[in-house]
Amino acid sequence: MHDRLTKQDIEKMQEEIDHRKTVVRPQILKEVQEARAQGDLSENFEYHAARKAKGENDSRIRYLENMIKTAVLVTDNSEDDQVGMDKQVTVYFPDDDETDVFKIVTTVRGNSLKGYITPESPLGRAVMGHRAGETVHVQVNDSVGYDVEIKKVEAGTEDGDSIRSF
Repeated sequence: MHDRLTKQDIEKMQEEIDHRKTVVRPQILKEVQEARAQGDLSENFEYHAARKAKGENDSRIRYLENMIKTAVLVTDNSEDDQVGMDKQVTVYFPDDDETDVFKIVTTVRGNSLKGYITPESPLGRAVMGHRAGETVHVQVNDSVGYDVEIKKVEAGTEDGDSIRSF
C-alpha cells in the first residue's frame, strides 16, 4: 500500500479514527442494543441495519489505521515562492486563454474537480519545483503535451478537506 502522506494527512486520519471510536461507535452500539431488545432478530430490520453500520465503521477504522501504519511521510522542502506540497498555484493556459488555480496535495486528497492535483499528475509533475513567471511543458502522454505559465505560487489555505473514502 505505502501511500505518500503529509503530516497533515495523518493528523486528519487520526482525528477521524478518534471520532469514529469515541462518538460513532458508542452510538452504533447503542442502536444495536436497542434493536436487539425488540425481540426476534431474524426479521428485525433495525438490528441488521445497525450491525451493518457497525461493520462499516469498524472497517473504516481498520482502513485508516492501516494507511497510517504503512504510510511514507512526505515533507515539503520547497521555498516559499516555489511550487510544492500543499501550495496553491495559479496557472495560465495560453492555448485556451484561461487561468486556473490548483492546490498540490497527496494522492489521498487528490480531486481534480475541486482543483486538488497530485505531484503524480501530468500538470503536478510539470509545475513541481518551479516558480511564478516560469513556463513549463506538461507532457500528458507520448504524443500529447502543452505549455503553461505559472502566474502565482502561495501557501495553501487550511480548507478542511477530508481524506476520501474508498
